[in-house]
Amino acid sequence: MRRFSLLLTAVLATTAAAQGVQGDYIARNFKFASGESLPELRLHYTTLGTPRKDAQGTVRNAVMVLHGTGGTGRGFLSANWSGELFGPGKLLDTARFFVVLPDDIGHGGSSKPSNGLHAKFPHYDYDDMVNAEHLLLTEGLQVNHLRLVMGTSMGCMHAWVWGYLYPAFADGLVPLACVPAQIAGRNRMIRTMIMDDITDSPDYNGGEYSTQPHGLRAAIGQLYIMSSAPLVQHKQAPTRDKADSVVRRYIDNAMKTTDANDMLYYFNSSRNYDPSSHLEQITTPVLAINSADDFVNPPELGIAEKLVARVRHATFVMVPISDQTHGHGTHSWPAVWDSHLKDFLATLPER
Repeated sequence: MRRFSLLLTAVLATTAAAQGVQGDYIARNFKFASGESLPELRLHYTTLGTPRKDAQGTVRNAVMVLHGTGGTGRGFLSANWSGELFGPGKLLDTARFFVVLPDDIGHGGSSKPSNGLHAKFPHYDYDDMVNAEHLLLTEGLQVNHLRLVMGTSMGCMHAWVWGYLYPAFADGLVPLACVPAQIAGRNRMIRTMIMDDITDSPDYNGGEYSTQPHGLRAAIGQLYIMSSAPLVQHKQAPTRDKADSVVRRYIDNAMKTTDANDMLYYFNSSRNYDPSSHLEQITTPVLAINSADDFVNPPELGIAEKLVARVRHATFVMVPISDQTHGHGTHSWPAVWDSHLKDFLATLPER
């Protein structure tokens, strides 16, 4: 019985560790680039592992992973991500690394329009979000240095912004599924249609709606197409009737958990993003990874390769289409690309 009790305790401890420690940091009188401000900005987060400092008091084992548009930090606790990167013996084993998973402004448990301010919530952008991430680390968690800034999709773009806003803060940057340039072309067109679907809906009512506006369904449908790929979608829905049921079920489920103001704000937050004029300022080593079946960042544009080549210490990887890729969402399947991460980590200075 005692042996069983000890085993159960060990299992429970392992499960708790895998789920991480959640908390909230309150940033007082946070000022946004728009000139707006909030007396209290709540930043929710999850951490795994323990920070370790060197003799000079610098944290040397912290890794921050940044989620995509509409996501949360806890999305990285999924088996396909956490099991591949955070487990025992894995590249970012939390017995060795202190992993920080923030919920960005407007997302998850952090301050967002649906908390009550609705369309009166400050109009944040990516610089605001990165500055808030920096505050969370330095003031909230007492982390004064990062081994890595990793990010998927929106978080990928944040990683590029970190490269020039806080150039000495991290040993390495790993942006996954984006390009370091202004959002334009089809990418911007889809974002504009998503925002217009919401605000042009007659029942949007300037953001003061009592039930989710009808246009939110169309916006969610745009997001579904944006974030997947033909090979993946055909595998999911190889017949006409299956295709109808898959997309309708996706939209129905997303409608239960999505707020129109939140969605409008997190797409609008990308409006000022454009690292292209700052690339020569980025001195931190970079590993940038895109996939060839990415609908959002299609390889035929050739933008990423040209821009990454301007960064002093950068490697660009285009993952070819295969049965293991997931379109834009390949960023969340490390098994597809973690061999490149392993090689990159080996090039970083020993700490």
